[in-house]
Amino acid sequence: MFIRAYLRASTEDQDASRARDSLEQFVAAHGKGIASEYLENASGATAERPELRRLLKDARKGDVLLVESIDRLTRLSVEDWQKLKKVIDSKGLCIVALDLPTSHKGMQDVKGDEFTGRMLSAINSMLVEMMAAIARKDYEQRRERQAQGIAKAKADGKYQGRPIDEALHKRIKECRVAGMSLRTTATTVGCALSTVQRAMRQ
Repeated sequence: MFIRAYLRASTEDQDASRARDSLEQFVAAHGKGIASEYLENASGATAERPELRRLLKDARKGDVLLVESIDRLTRLSVEDWQKLKKVIDSKGLCIVALDLPTSHKGMQDVKGDEFTGRMLSAINSMLVEMMAAIARKDYEQRRERQAQGIAKAKADGKYQGRPIDEALHKRIKECRVAGMSLRTTATTVGCALSTVQRAMRQ
């Protein structure tokens, strides 16, 4: 069994590796180890995630896609989530999330009888879909509250916008001058593709 851990944080100033210890302890409790780790800072609401794409490219049938929670894997719209889920299913990947006990059966080498296995798989698939929908709803609500807060701050003359990370933008531009593609630059400096694009516009 090849276990591929996916660790994601939304912004560059968050620690994407924060959940590493929890994932390692979970895997060790099942008598196994993490074989490969994919770490990135990118929004779960975008499908443009270089490390997730690399994981899917590397994956083989029967591999485990290990995450702390489903919202680390997706906050995507319904359409984008279905596209991602289709790729995950086509690769034969088994999603295991620490906060989804029904998914933990994916860590077992020996399955039960076929009927029980199929029933558990169906239940787990339904719960993954529910948690993906909840993750998206949470994202949309937070964005709405953020927009309301910004609108109020602007009305009060207090909104200044998010400060630019000059050091990060400098590294991005150096990578681009060196001939790196946008996606390679994002992976190299450890930021989202949208950050690279924004830095190059400024």
